[in-house]
Amino acid sequence: MDENSKTPTGSQAGSSSGSSLSDSNVSASAPAVGGPGDNLSTGSHAAAPVPTAANRGFAPAGRGEILAWAAYDIANATYGTVVATAIYNAYFVETICGTAKGFAATNGGFLLTLVIATSAAVIVLTAPVIGTIGDATAGKKKLLIASTVLCIFCTALLFFIGPGAYLWAMLALACANIFFGTGEDLIASFLPELTTQEHMGRVSALGWAAGYVGSLLSLGLCGAYVYWQKSLGRLPTEYVPTTMLICAFMFLTFSLPTFIFLKERAIPEPIEKKHRFDLQAYISVGFSRLKQTLSHARHYRDLFNFLLTMFIYSCGTTTMIHMASVYAQEVLKFTPKDSIVMILVVCVTAAIGAGVFGYVQDRIGSIKTLGITLSIWTIATVLASAAQDKSQLWIASNLVGIAMGATGSAGRALVAQFSPRGRSGEFLGLWGVAHKLATAVGALSFGFVTLLSGNNYRLAVLSCAAFFVVGALLLLLVNESRGKLAAQVDVDVPV
Repeated sequence: MDENSKTPTGSQAGSSSGSSLSDSNVSASAPAVGGPGDNLSTGSHAAAPVPTAANRGFAPAGRGEILAWAAYDIANATYGTVVATAIYNAYFVETICGTAKGFAATNGGFLLTLVIATSAAVIVLTAPVIGTIGDATAGKKKLLIASTVLCIFCTALLFFIGPGAYLWAMLALACANIFFGTGEDLIASFLPELTTQEHMGRVSALGWAAGYVGSLLSLGLCGAYVYWQKSLGRLPTEYVPTTMLICAFMFLTFSLPTFIFLKERAIPEPIEKKHRFDLQAYISVGFSRLKQTLSHARHYRDLFNFLLTMFIYSCGTTTMIHMASVYAQEVLKFTPKDSIVMILVVCVTAAIGAGVFGYVQDRIGSIKTLGITLSIWTIATVLASAAQDKSQLWIASNLVGIAMGATGSAGRALVAQFSPRGRSGEFLGLWGVAHKLATAVGALSFGFVTLLSGNNYRLAVLSCAAFFVVGALLLLLVNESRGKLAAQVDVDVPV
């Protein structure tokens, strides 16, 4: 059956799966905004009913499709772990730039941060518009496939870039980062289509936990290859590039179930025939719909309050994640082997944390869950900054792992619950914007603290606790029930 074909009732479609993940009791009493009634060529708006199990007109996701969606988190975790965290970044600084001439030879770290900041800026500027185009054309899956293939291609290109060719490496790495981040936002935008609001927490947690499985698999495989090559006396230039091919292959392999089984349930908006292949028309409607959302910021105030909250606490979470191995190495003299083992163990605790708190979130709500996890983050940060030996840092790291998966999963699920029908690409694009901005701001704040304190890494780590405390306080501004209601009713209906 075609992925956009309709069934007479939701019960008929729902019979294909007995999974509680696809429970179909969704209540709604008012029209939604931004559904298929928006005309792409004119920008006019016509209200459409909020979908319930009986009237949304397409089959809800069964367990198999949800697992196929979660498989993408396994796939993109291979890039996030091998390229962006554990292996290639250090290789870029030490080998690609270290063997170059002039400025690059002594400023590889700066060039790497430039790549990260530039690619994050591009995602910030493009994510909401790409999301709205995906919504308007019911083309999120096509955009997901395109961004994934391009990320895999750019990752494989890193294999061919040798020492000293830092400009080519910067270009390939920046493009890979951009396509990776775009795919990350697009896969998240399917979440509201897969399950009900009541079960989004556990479904999001399933994907987040799967991501840590991907991290374990990719880091385990690439790490074993690296140690094998080092035991043979090989140089980094002889084995690190090969890990890029391993990563690209794993990314492609684990994304295939998503490409094959994930359905595009959105309905494309009406568009005049003369505009049907007009890219400018799609870009225009993307900006138009984003402008409409921003103009109704009061209606979606809980969404925007949460995006601000998430931005603040994510400044701390992303910094702790990216700088953990640096802190361990500089302060407690962890070896590269120690750091890899620590990352592997933290991936296990993070997967457990995401899974457990996914069910907790569905029972007590996202805001209370985030309050608990931010408290854990704060305790872990204080413990890490005060750690005097490796065992104490191990305790702090595993607390970080428990909170890390739960915080990311809960934040994604809450934005999905605040997303109106037909606008998930746009709203999850805003989620991506907040997260990417936090990555840049958090890294800069950590850098400035170390610079002004004479490389006092303990103080820099402790400063991250401020982001968690402020984020926890800002959660008080978010009304979870009102935010969900705003996603279900027309923007002209007060909430």
